[in-house]
Amino acid sequence: MKIKYNSEGLIPAIIQDVTSKTVLMLGYMNEDALNKTLSTNLVTFYSRSKQRLWTKGEESGNILNLIELKNDCDNDTLLIKVKPQGPTCHTGTDNCWGESNSESYGFLSELETVISSRVEAGDDSKSYVASLFKKGINKIAQKVGEEAVEVVIEAKDNNDELFLNESADLLFHYLMLLQAKGYKLSDVVDVLKSRHK
Repeated sequence: MKIKYNSEGLIPAIIQDVTSKTVLMLGYMNEDALNKTLSTNLVTFYSRSKQRLWTKGEESGNILNLIELKNDCDNDTLLIKVKPQGPTCHTGTDNCWGESNSESYGFLSELETVISSRVEAGDDSKSYVASLFKKGINKIAQKVGEEAVEVVIEAKDNNDELFLNESADLLFHYLMLLQAKGYKLSDVVDVLKSRHK
């Protein structure tokens, strides 16, 4: 691996959670820190303030297990994918920007939050979600079944727009059913991951 260290003999290392893709921190490595990281599979930095190597978590126990290490296109920045054990920041937060390190599914995670907030607000006169939840789990499950049948029917036709719209309706109602049962999309993803060998 070709590395372009800066004039101080350091290279910036961006640390990213391999699962959630959350950026956890930025540190610096010299050649010794990089070699130690590669030999131990524990992320080790060069501390500019202490003027020595330090393995993340050597005092706190919140280590960063090395999963993958890549150099960027200019060979002057590392991307290090890790599996963290505990919070990464010395302040006790998941990352150095105070953000939660949780797996996100993009817009679907946002939609789960919207569904949850509509249920909590409980105004069934203004919210389809709240009104369906008020009718109970049997009605929500029935809607999932109806939408699934509509997806199957549209899959057999050649109208892509109807197929996609019915698929969106099914996914939306399925997210509602998950919440009605006390689960999230991440719980289903965990089951899928456990089956993936």
